[in-house]
Amino acid sequence: MTELAYSSATDLADRIRDGELSPVDVIETCLDRIDARNDATNAFLTVTGDRARENAREAEHAVENGEDLGPLHGVPVAVKDLNHVAGVPTTFGSRLFEGFVPEKSDPFVSRLEAAGAIVVGKTNTPEFGLGCTTDNRVVGPTPTPFDLDRVGGGSSGGAGAALADGLVPLAQGSDTGGSIRTPAAFCGVYGLKPSFGRVPIVDRPNGFSALAPFSHLGPMARTVEDAALLLDVLAGPHPRDPFSLPASEKAYRDSVGWGIDDFEVAYSPDMGTYPVESAVEEVVSEATDGFVEAGATVTEVEMDLGATQAEILESYYTFARASWNALFDRLEDQHDLDPRGTDREELRPVTRETILDADRPTTAEIEESEVVRTGVFDGVQDVLANFDLLVTPTLAVPPFPIGEPPTEVSGIEVEALRGWVLTQPFNFSGHPVASIPAGFVEGLPIGMQVVGRRHADSEVLAASAAYERARPWQDAYPPR
Repeated sequence: MTELAYSSATDLADRIRDGELSPVDVIETCLDRIDARNDATNAFLTVTGDRARENAREAEHAVENGEDLGPLHGVPVAVKDLNHVAGVPTTFGSRLFEGFVPEKSDPFVSRLEAAGAIVVGKTNTPEFGLGCTTDNRVVGPTPTPFDLDRVGGGSSGGAGAALADGLVPLAQGSDTGGSIRTPAAFCGVYGLKPSFGRVPIVDRPNGFSALAPFSHLGPMARTVEDAALLLDVLAGPHPRDPFSLPASEKAYRDSVGWGIDDFEVAYSPDMGTYPVESAVEEVVSEATDGFVEAGATVTEVEMDLGATQAEILESYYTFARASWNALFDRLEDQHDLDPRGTDREELRPVTRETILDADRPTTAEIEESEVVRTGVFDGVQDVLANFDLLVTPTLAVPPFPIGEPPTEVSGIEVEALRGWVLTQPFNFSGHPVASIPAGFVEGLPIGMQVVGRRHADSEVLAASAAYERARPWQDAYPPR
């Protein structure tokens, strides 16, 4: 059971296609493991067992009948509970939506199912995705499987934990300020925030709302090849997303076999402004040798993002307050909810404090934040004008005890909610960026960001895969 639970999605898809594995057996193994483990991790808010079993039987018949099979035929996948699967509850991690069942799937879910993937459930997320750890009033916190007393990151924390604990081989995440990369780092898995617009987001009534705070959908997996396989399914233009990018001319899965002998890699331990714990910096600094072992050249660089960490974070919160206040307006208009009044106490205190009790940003504050964003973009571009890739730590600290976020890093005071993440600059800039397992501090996983040039998702995947070949992490997951 454990061997099959930690099989790659690529291997499962190949064996199902060859008739060596039954989709029914794969799904039963997946559901059995979720049943045995989910109480420990809270990785899943909702498990769609009956639906998944029915889809698995249909998938098995398709194999037996020699039908055309999609690239993910019969492969289990998890969907984050901020996103819709038709007929399956979406809670948004909030008590306000515990009874909500959407009638229509999000476009990427339709793409997953068209490719043959079988959705086995919805993964845990903080309320409305607000936060870099995963905790809510519906099911509680999600820890890292490496230490069940420590946080698993967020807001795609359920996805990261489900992967690391062998519950599913593939998961979808979303990233507005690090929400794919933070749990990838704390759970020791691979997470890719693709280029802005690579995976379409169809948001209504405001189809332009993805501008703030720069939302991305992307793949999470235990292997780079699996993430590339998933991205091939998720990516591509959509007529209702004004920012969606054209389709890639080549399959992303092909890029995992590329060599990186001619790659020039820039390494910045702090991006010029972020405090990082020395133990984390040591792990990431040593991990950059993996790129050298794969044939690339690594050079440490100094960066200038044009603003301090505090200024970048304050600008992020300006955009976030504007976006989430608009969300609460829609809850009132479209769902007959009253988050600012009678339903206020149903919300987490952090939601009330961060959004409802904060002043709405003024036009001048948004304009100033856009200036900060521009400086961040220019700082990243300055580095990537001379290098193929930029590498940094993903987070400043190892996974910390649940409910005890750091308020200082290396003796420097930081904001507890997000002051320990190094991820927001690349939501500001839109560059493709992955978090790779880089090593451990006292048995706890540490992540390393790999940033590519604008729209160079394939190069990020190629470098990630080359690093994985040089320093594989597949045997690092805790036995269960």
